[in-house]
Amino acid sequence: MNKFKAGQLLSKINSPSDLRKLNKIDLPQVSEELRQFIIDVVSEKGGHFGASLGVVELTVALHHTFNTPEDQLVWDVGHQAYGHKILTGRRDVFHTNRVYKGISGFPKRSESVYDTFGVGHSSTSISAALGMSLASELKKHKNKQHIAVIGDGSMTGGIAFEGLNHAGTEDTNILIILNDNCMSIDPAVGALKEYLTDIATSKTYNKAKNKIWKILGKLSKFGPNAQKVAQKVEGAVKSSLLGESNYFESLNFRYFGPIDGHDVMHLSDVLSDLKNIPGPKILHCITEKGKGYKPAEEGDSTKWHAPGLFNKETGEIISNPSKKSPPKYQDVFGETIIELAEQNENIVGVTPAMLTGSSLNKMLDVMPERVFDVGIAEQHAVTFSAGLATQGMTPFCNIYSTFMQRAYDQVIHDVAIQNLDVIFCLDRAGFVGADGATHHGVFDISYFRCIPNMIVSAPMNEQELRNLMYTAQLPNKGPFSIRYPRGKGVMIDWKTPFEEIEVGKGRKIKDGEQIAILTIGNTGNFVVKADVDFVKKGFDIAHYDMRFVKPLDTALLHEIFQKFEKIITVEDSCLQGGFGSAIIEFMTDNNYKSDVLRLGIPDKFINHGTQQELYSECYFDVKAIKQSVYNLLGRKAQII
Repeated sequence: MNKFKAGQLLSKINSPSDLRKLNKIDLPQVSEELRQFIIDVVSEKGGHFGASLGVVELTVALHHTFNTPEDQLVWDVGHQAYGHKILTGRRDVFHTNRVYKGISGFPKRSESVYDTFGVGHSSTSISAALGMSLASELKKHKNKQHIAVIGDGSMTGGIAFEGLNHAGTEDTNILIILNDNCMSIDPAVGALKEYLTDIATSKTYNKAKNKIWKILGKLSKFGPNAQKVAQKVEGAVKSSLLGESNYFESLNFRYFGPIDGHDVMHLSDVLSDLKNIPGPKILHCITEKGKGYKPAEEGDSTKWHAPGLFNKETGEIISNPSKKSPPKYQDVFGETIIELAEQNENIVGVTPAMLTGSSLNKMLDVMPERVFDVGIAEQHAVTFSAGLATQGMTPFCNIYSTFMQRAYDQVIHDVAIQNLDVIFCLDRAGFVGADGATHHGVFDISYFRCIPNMIVSAPMNEQELRNLMYTAQLPNKGPFSIRYPRGKGVMIDWKTPFEEIEVGKGRKIKDGEQIAILTIGNTGNFVVKADVDFVKKGFDIAHYDMRFVKPLDTALLHEIFQKFEKIITVEDSCLQGGFGSAIIEFMTDNNYKSDVLRLGIPDKFINHGTQQELYSECYFDVKAIKQSVYNLLGRKAQII
């Protein structure tokens, strides 16, 4: 049931065509009603907040000016696309955003014709929009417009630069909106950010640039040579104020701006002008994350990126009772790396723009010279770490599992082939929940275990994570990956003295005689819970925490296969080429004949929902483990 009510104008907008029927003078009210609707829903349902508020006026102006979906609008990342979804026919179901079986939190082609390109990872919009624009050229659709909206944080990604470099050589109708709020999730970093800041704060340029718009808005007065006259004046103003080194102009883009990204009427005028200018163009908009909601404007922008539930009247974020509970795995990493770095002066931390999400911000606070946020640039993060390792440093390269995919070539060529001591900490491994298919970290076991020299490990709990991190930083371990899930662990007293774990050594959690269950990582805790029921029913089930997918503990596996005819493997990763596959390969290579049942993620992309809902959907939660044991034993039981 949808209890959220839209304002007077917004309630009548069921598609952008309805928005385009309104007068330009109505756009500020539409923007205010859209902003309030986002606040109402996200405060009670959660989701990405600050970024969507920051582009409300831009979203309204884009859909009012351009003939979407005929004109194609591509959002980068998608954190900022909530207003877009509401204006494009999804207002009445927006309350299901990121909810199991509801609409996606990101643009998704199968969801709407207005979602022209599915996103979740950053920096892809320019390349996608360029592909669309060239396709239109080939199909002789000369008047079709293609607009990419990309943030200054996403612009730090290598693929964005590659797209710019190519787009500047093609004479297509592509407009890049640079949404500059000096943020991604954490504050933006790097030389490009400094460059954009210089442009945005140049009083001389900002005063004079209005001359460009006056000319562009009155082209008709110059007759048949209007375009040439406008270009000359525009070029003269820019070159005298910015010099000849405007980065975007050097790539053959026409650069316009910066302009106020919250002045919806001026935005509409500017976008209308730009529709009539051929070739690749960039419009630089200055926006503010959380715009229009005072607590977000004045508070911590990182916190308000996705604050969870909050009181919309006071801005107070609603949290669970402060009873003592296990820490988040990311915080275990963040505190443990500090302890290790205090003992080992060669340890450094590297992250591609996920300081807070990885908890490397903790290390940054106490050892700022030993933490490197390289921007949204996973490929660079890996090769940069490799370079550090060649000089005797020990980099902990912390990249979410889903983003690790973007640097696969660098892992192989720059780290593994050279057998360098780089430690990959893969946060958010397995199902991440509401962010859905683009963010689930389900492939890393499969794509890492096929790489020579790579150690592939996963801790069952916080203590194991600490000890794996300690083990990985010992001398000459080579490439070492440690995967751990999103969210809280299972231990209250986890901060125990460090112990080295023998690489490739698993452990027996519980002995048994009937069935052996082999787990990797967090799924071991599902079996511990299921075993309570097994014991009550008199089942004698063995449980082994393998800890390493590569190298496997072959001695332990020989012991298991010689004893058990029925074996279950459980993993929070894809079954194709995953942990269970590694166990079957061992069985086949050694001519064992046991029955092996693999539980894990099937060969399809899984949508969003809570982690527990997705474990259940893919049949490897506690209930599924119980049912699998009952089935193998030929028992009937009511599963609770």
